[in-house]
Amino acid sequence: MKKSVLFFDIDGTILSEITHEIPHSAMEALACARKQGHLLFINTGRTVCSIPPELRRFPFDGYLCGCGTYLLYGSEVLLAHPLPKKRGREIIQKMIECNIAGVAEGTEDNYLPERVSRFEPLESTRRYFHRAGIGQEQYMETGDFVYDKLFVYADEKSRKKEFFDFISEDMEILGRGKYAYEVIQKGYSKATACEYILKKFQIDIDNAYVFGDSSNDLAMFEYARHAVAMGVHDTVLQKHTEFVTKKVEDDGIYYALKHYGLI
Repeated sequence: MKKSVLFFDIDGTILSEITHEIPHSAMEALACARKQGHLLFINTGRTVCSIPPELRRFPFDGYLCGCGTYLLYGSEVLLAHPLPKKRGREIIQKMIECNIAGVAEGTEDNYLPERVSRFEPLESTRRYFHRAGIGQEQYMETGDFVYDKLFVYADEKSRKKEFFDFISEDMEILGRGKYAYEVIQKGYSKATACEYILKKFQIDIDNAYVFGDSSNDLAMFEYARHAVAMGVHDTVLQKHTEFVTKKVEDDGIYYALKHYGLI
């Protein structure tokens, strides 16, 4: 069997958004795939500081974080590309001016607004981060930090177009549901992360498999020839999906790896 490289999204792919756990069958499948000699990478929009501890318990070969802006292989940092500090501060200031709320996601930490926002999903994120010990050292408005990307919320009270126009030169906006937007650096994506790893290990794209469920997985679905969508997935992925597996809670990862003969 040829060595393949497998790229996994986290939320809704390996980690259930219902149980908030990794199914036992997924852990077994991943362990079996490693024994077969395949390389296993997490490929996520999350920055490395917010990788769930549940995933750290499994010996992945690496973590590709922040939509391609921070690539880690074992303990070796292959790539780190935060926003320039000055530009990062300009964008946060414009957010405040345009009545947009959100979180700045960095390698060392994530940075939340000092005051409670009107967006309950953001406050839910704040509670989640605080339970994990994230986002408590510095506030977005006043902190001295650099970051890789943003996750923002904008509604009818926000000057959304003005803000998006301001960042359009160097940032890309991905819609993530009502009022929610993921803001990533242009030139970086889950696809560029895949490409970097394939070149590093001299593995052909025919031996690359990507697994995901959401709109921020689209870039790697467009890139790869073997794209696996979870049983519940964003319809934007359908055009580029080769195989639809079962839901994550219904042993979807195990089922997909068996389907392709990877285990």
